[in-house]
Formats: sequence, structure tokens, C-alpha cells
Amino acid sequence: MFDTYDVIVVGAGHAGCEAAVAAANLGSRVLLVTMNMQTIAQMSCNPAMGGVAKGQIVREIDALGGYSGIVTDRTMVQFRLLNRSKGPAMWSPRAQSDRQRFAETWRSLLEAHPRIDFWQDMVKGLLVRDGRVHGVVTGMGLEIPGRSVVLTNGTFLNGVIHIGEKQFGGGRAGEKAATGITEQLVALGFESGRMKTGTPPRLDGRTIDYSVLEVQPGDDLPGRFSYTETPLPERQLPCHIAYTSPDVHDTLREGFDRSPMFNGRIQGLGPRYCPSIEDKIDRFADRDRHQLFIEPEGWNTCEVYVNGFSSSLPEDVQYKAIRRVRGLEQVKMFRPGYAIEYDFFPPHQLELSLETRQVKSLFFAGQINGTTGYEEAACQGLMAGINAHRAVAGEEPFLLRRSDAYIGVLIDDLVNKGTNEPYRMFTSRAEFRILLRQDNADVRLTPLAAALGMQDMTSRMDRVRAKEEGAAVISRFVRDYSVEPGQVNAFLEGLDSAPLTQRVKLYSLLLRPHVGMDDLRKILPPLDEVLNPFDREITEYAEISMKYEGYIRREQEMVDKMNRLEDLGLPDQLDYHQLSGLSKEAREKLSRQRPRTIGQASRISGVSPADISVLLIHQGR
Repeated sequence: MFDTYDVIVVGAGHAGCEAAVAAANLGSRVLLVTMNMQTIAQMSCNPAMGGVAKGQIVREIDALGGYSGIVTDRTMVQFRLLNRSKGPAMWSPRAQSDRQRFAETWRSLLEAHPRIDFWQDMVKGLLVRDGRVHGVVTGMGLEIPGRSVVLTNGTFLNGVIHIGEKQFGGGRAGEKAATGITEQLVALGFESGRMKTGTPPRLDGRTIDYSVLEVQPGDDLPGRFSYTETPLPERQLPCHIAYTSPDVHDTLREGFDRSPMFNGRIQGLGPRYCPSIEDKIDRFADRDRHQLFIEPEGWNTCEVYVNGFSSSLPEDVQYKAIRRVRGLEQVKMFRPGYAIEYDFFPPHQLELSLETRQVKSLFFAGQINGTTGYEEAACQGLMAGINAHRAVAGEEPFLLRRSDAYIGVLIDDLVNKGTNEPYRMFTSRAEFRILLRQDNADVRLTPLAAALGMQDMTSRMDRVRAKEEGAAVISRFVRDYSVEPGQVNAFLEGLDSAPLTQRVKLYSLLLRPHVGMDDLRKILPPLDEVLNPFDREITEYAEISMKYEGYIRREQEMVDKMNRLEDLGLPDQLDYHQLSGLSKEAREKLSRQRPRTIGQASRISGVSPADISVLLIHQGR
């Protein structure tokens, strides 16, 4: 019934969708297996993409040929560039999406791909022979042959949903859990664990008094995620901000004795940086209010998402408490929030390619690796899809270093440091974040995607070259053009910036804090004339490159030093227990994780600089 597929992707969430298109766009024949064709690319929690560090990841996915940015741009209802008051390394795009249109758009793109087939069924096991995967077994007993398999099971592996004292099996509200895979993988020698995440109640927007809430509009000049010519939104929906109160907190506490979090029924660790509302008021008992974001779910629905009110308390307690929030006194609830526990596999069992160490040609991506968030899942799916294709083709894996992309930071953290709680990306996790900005992801990564042979890269590379050439034209003008005091002193005085006493190059003026290209072009017609042919993306990239070039240069020097360690390989069969200079902890950690390079070894928790010196001496350095 089935031919042998190059890549079988199990699960059609954000990781699965990106894995499927990545492998297909490289030339693989792909089968996407999902338990429900109606929930492909479902936004199970918040209908939004991006945010701090996550926005950088979405732009990196797009630069590598993934579709998350394109789908988000086509379906957004609001766009905001976060952290604009900080340096450009912190600028992070975020978009609120229309939940239904997001899933519809993803499905239409997948169905339009001639190399992607679909099958609706649960995968209950893998075909494994001689330490290599050869396909999957479905719940209907069908054996589907495949040269590689990517597991992107999300929260479905033995998922259990908790609402107060009620608990029932499920991978998501209204959908059954997936069984069989965990048990088989454990029998094959894999280590598994349990994690927990949650979601807030959904409300009827017709019953909210928006007049008493703070309005949070989108940006006046909205941007986009994709580096292609996706449409910019002509109009946007506002979000709103509400606050909890001591009255809300007291009402929530009434249900603590029935909370699965506090009575021990939930064993899995939840996300530290996205706690439930009951966890927040328990951990931060001194705070008398918490911020809630009231976010629309789409253009043609009154359903509203309450960001910040994730809960697994009994539904009657949730309902009573939410109606104590100012503006929500008469609100009606569509469905309560819930917590979900699910199986994951500690990611130290993976190669940096996301291939498992125990079974060849088997790849894990997304929440199965202990991460949380659509963006973290999607980028892993992209990388797993690329490397599944390359494994089948007999090619070396495609790896991103920490200095290449936030995607490289994420995967390196997972594999080398592991995680015992849902992993979320932050800008603080990247030591080279000045290099890994959202404005330059195309310059960093699109040439790599083109070299891989990713489909439809010619026009993208033309745009990258045009961007770099445009930035060079702007840079030459700014460095050569001289400014007279009379041209700019009135402007500088308005900023409380020291006036000029003599002619200076425009470049030195641009280096001043709070002096930007958009302001200067208004008072310097020759600059405006130079900038006019170029769009905002190019002028912003040029300005950042000039304004921060000293920092960028120093960070690149650090990268070059680090890469010298990164290129020093370690033998696969090195017996660390025989190296007498290593600490006991280092021997244990290195023996378990088997790092491929000195650089990788240096980032394993418990391996000290002294241990690295021992390894360098052993390798003749």
C-alpha cells in the first residue's frame, strides 16, 4: 500500500510542519502522519508568534527557507517590535495571528507541495532493525516503510489533562493521547521523563468591558517576519491589558486544596518562565496584582485568549476568579484552562543534528526534547527535516554553531546542558547576541540554505545581495559626507546633545546615542536622497551595522577564538576514565554525553576549565 518514503514525519504541529517542508524542499519524498488532519499547525496555546528571542528564531527559520514567518505574515492581526527602547540586539518582532487562518494557511502550503503525502492515524511504534529505524507502525496496524523518521509528538506522548480533581488522557483538549512510542523507546534503552505545561481559559469577547482596560495597539509602521515580499497588514486589531487584584488572588486560593499542582497529582515540571496563575500568586505572595493580556483569536471570532491566566484549578474556581478582574465582571467562559503532563526524552541522548544516538536515522524535534513554545519547536523541526534528508542522502549533517544563530544556541544548550524543565529561549542565553540580530538573519543564514540546495533560494539570494550592496552604498556616503554645525545644531540641542563646533563626518554624528538615521534624513536632504531608493529593512541594517560596528568587531573576535576550540575534535572512543587529570564529575559527564569537540565539551555542566586543559593536553595542544 505504501512506497518507501525518504522521511516520515510523525506529528503535524509546528515542528512537524517545518520538518516536512524542509525535507521536501531539499528533494525528499515525505509522509506527514497526524492523528487529525483538521488540527494541522494548530496553535494549541497563545495565537501568537515571536517575542523576546523567539522573534529572532522565526526570522532565522525564514532565512533558512522555512515557512513559519510566511504563514505568520499572511495571518497576523497585530504586529509589534518589542524592546525598541533597548539596543538592536534585543529588538524582537512579535505578531498576534488569526488562529484559524494560521492553521488553514499552513495546511494549504503543505498540500500544495508535490513531495508531501499525508496519512491520518496514530503512530504507536517504530520499525527498528540493527540499530536503525526503517519506518513506523500505526494504530491500525499498518507498517509504513521509511528511510528516516522524525518524531514531533508535542504533548501527546501518554498525555494526561488536569482540571482541578479531574484528570483524563489527552494530548490536547478534545484529542486523545498517543501511546506505545515511549514504551518502545524505553525498551530500546532511551531515558524518558515527564513535563507539564498549561493553557488559560478562553473567553467570550462580547461580554468584556473593554472601556476600562488599557489598550495595546500594534505598531504604527508594522513590520514582517519573512524576508520575502509578504503583505504588510493594512489594519490591526488591538490587544488589551487587565490586572488581577487581591480579591482575585483570594478567590483562586479557595481552590488550592483541589489543585493538581499543590496536591501532588502533577509530577512533571512546568515552565519556569510561564507559570500558572496559581503558581504566580503562591510564589509571589507579596505582589497584589499581576498583568493579564487580553488577546483576540482572530478577525471573525469573538473568542479571546487571556495571556497570563494559565490554570489547572477547578473550572468553577477559574470562572469565579476571572469575573473578579476589572472589565471581566460579566464575562462568559468558552472553556476552562487546563494543565497537561506528557512524556519527553532528555536531549543529551541526541547528536547536534537532532538524530538520536541509540537509533540511526531517527530524529526528535520539539517538545519531545523538553522545549516549550511554537518557535523553539519549529526551528528544531526545520533542522531535523534538513538532517533527516541529508542522512538519507548519505551527506554530512547540517549544524549551526552558537555564533551562527539562536537555533544553534538552542540545540547546543539542549544537547550539551540538557534540561529538566521546559526550555524556553531568551536573548540572555546567547553570548553573541549582537551578531544574532533579527535584522541580519538573512545575511547570516540564507547563503547556507542556498548551499544546502534548499528550493526557491535564487530570489532570496538576490535580495540578500541587494541588501548588502545597499548597506554598502549608505555606509560609504555616511563615512564621506561632512556636516556643518549650522545644519544640525538646532536638532542636537533639542536632544540635549552637545552642539558641533566644527565640521565633522556624518558617521561620527550617527554614533551618538539617540541620533538616528530617520531623524538625520529629515534635516539633511543629501542623506535623504541617498536613502530614498532603499526600503526600511536595508536602511535599518546599514544603520545598525555602522552604529555598533565596534561591538560587532569585538564579538566576532571572541567567536573566532571560540571556534578554534570548536574545531578541535575528540575521538569517539576516548576513555575519559583513563585520563587521570579529569575530575570525577567530568569523567562521568563526558563519558555519558560523548562530545564531538573540545568546544562542545566546554559547555557541559560540571566540566571545568581545568578539565578542558587536560583534554587539550591529551589532544597535543
